[in-house]
Amino acid sequence: MKLALMLWLASVLPQPVSDPLCLATTVYLEARNQSELGQQAVAEVALRRLESGRWGGSVCEVVTSPKQFAPTLVSPQFRFKNLKAWNKAVTVAFESMRQMSQPQQKRRFVVPGADHFHASHIAPPQWAQGVPVAQIGDHRFYKVTRL
Repeated sequence: MKLALMLWLASVLPQPVSDPLCLATTVYLEARNQSELGQQAVAEVALRRLESGRWGGSVCEVVTSPKQFAPTLVSPQFRFKNLKAWNKAVTVAFESMRQMSQPQQKRRFVVPGADHFHASHIAPPQWAQGVPVAQIGDHRFYKVTRL
């Protein structure tokens, strides 16, 4: 399936269904070659942004905000080919959403406070002057206090 079709499908489905689809798409595109912990960290950043309300009112709005996550940076012609990685991304997305729906004191955080990340093999973006939270696999996670 192509990314364009996946995002179109998410746009026509009701929000309770579209949000896990958008999160799984993001986890797949950003971290399919990472450990489960790395994938959870990517999902946690997207969900933390949703919770803040600053980047959108749904997971799909957050991950499709211009130039924030892979769904807006990868070619719409990109094809999802790795079924095993897709299934793992879906599992991580649902579990991450379940985790973030818990009361604050019951949540398990992988990257506490992180609201940004970038691949460590690229030059750090300007915003990467925030508080470093963790490095997991080839991603660095940050808490950025202002942009």
